[in-house]
Amino acid sequence: MAAQGFTSAVSRRGFLGGAMLAGGVGLMPRMAFAAPDAQALYPHLAKLAADYVDGGKLPGVVSLINRGGMQSVIARGVQTLGDPRPADADSLYRAYSMTKPITGMATMILIDEGKLTLDTPLADILPRYAKMQVQVTPDGSLTDVRPAKTPITIRHLLTHTSGLGYSIIQTGPIKTAYETNGLVPAEVSHFAIPGLTVGKVLPSLAEFADKLAEMPLVYEPGTQWSYSVSLDLLGRVIEVVTGKPFDAYLAERIFGPCGMTSSGFQVAPQNAARLTTNYGMLNGKLVPIDPAAKSIYLDPPAYPFGGAGLVTSPRDYDRFLQMVLNYGMLDGRRVMNERAVRIGTSDLLPPALAGTKVFGRPSGFGAGGRVGVGDDAGTFGWSGAAGTVGFVSYRGNASAGLWVQYMPSGALPIGEEFAMAVRSDLRGLRAPA
Repeated sequence: MAAQGFTSAVSRRGFLGGAMLAGGVGLMPRMAFAAPDAQALYPHLAKLAADYVDGGKLPGVVSLINRGGMQSVIARGVQTLGDPRPADADSLYRAYSMTKPITGMATMILIDEGKLTLDTPLADILPRYAKMQVQVTPDGSLTDVRPAKTPITIRHLLTHTSGLGYSIIQTGPIKTAYETNGLVPAEVSHFAIPGLTVGKVLPSLAEFADKLAEMPLVYEPGTQWSYSVSLDLLGRVIEVVTGKPFDAYLAERIFGPCGMTSSGFQVAPQNAARLTTNYGMLNGKLVPIDPAAKSIYLDPPAYPFGGAGLVTSPRDYDRFLQMVLNYGMLDGRRVMNERAVRIGTSDLLPPALAGTKVFGRPSGFGAGGRVGVGDDAGTFGWSGAAGTVGFVSYRGNASAGLWVQYMPSGALPIGEEFAMAVRSDLRGLRAPA
């Protein structure tokens, strides 16, 4: 592939009236203002994009940094190998687990409104979860179980401490049970991909929740941080509490007020040209596993996956991050109450899990996202299975997003390198005027 030149821009955006991506609303005009070149402001991020695209490791890399309301975009490469359309801030990406903080903040809205509390027992909303069983040996026998001593709460679901499993984490019989019972709330491809094929998916969020209640827990609630399907289950909690479909609630309370016109669980035909291709890493080479032109995201999902289903653009997701960074305010309008955001971005882990490690790193955990500690204090965010990263830094008064599409995300170190580049570039900046 011929090396693609940088495109970079720094702009301020006004509020955009909301409509979901599935509705087919095109991009609305944006106002651009003269500003310093993004590459000059963020040289480490510029180098990161060049290294990966010019080195043939990835077809395209987009970084979007928004500091003090000044949005900077560094984009290099293309959306799809062999296609000249450039990757940019309005290209569409599979966010996968970066859906989780959005579901988390949607839950915080209900908590702020008094319709839930952090410690509301899940069984109060979904009675099938009243008498859960726990595996005596995690990932062991499905029949060697005991009654749970502690009820699952909303706090547990938000922080992955409910004891629920995840087919991408568990091993043995519980992994098989999740897969054969359709408890894999995600989409990857129309094609069978070794190691990535999802298989059977249940037809509705209600059936997902009911079937999940029949599975034993892997851990006693509140005793272990373990990545899980809990944010997907919160989608069903939101439906029951609000009486609205989960995706409709997100459109009404998050996507619309934030002006996220390119975000949804399905790509409308008229927006398909903006969709990137997702690649698999095979022996160090890129192999298309979900081609843009034939993507599974062009079809309606079985149901909206609150833990892994969102398709969005770098510019759109930054709208959400900026709202979180500004404690619920965006372009002078209040999307969430300040208290709800402050609580949602704080460490909500049960007291017994103080000082826990999240994937090997000391961390707190909030409403669907990691809460940084130590050198990372003041950060909140999460990453996605196809390599995307999104977080806010309250210390740096900035939001940051990395947009790429390859699986598994651990095949390349770009996610960690992105965080380091952001930190380095923010240190080199003076306060914006």
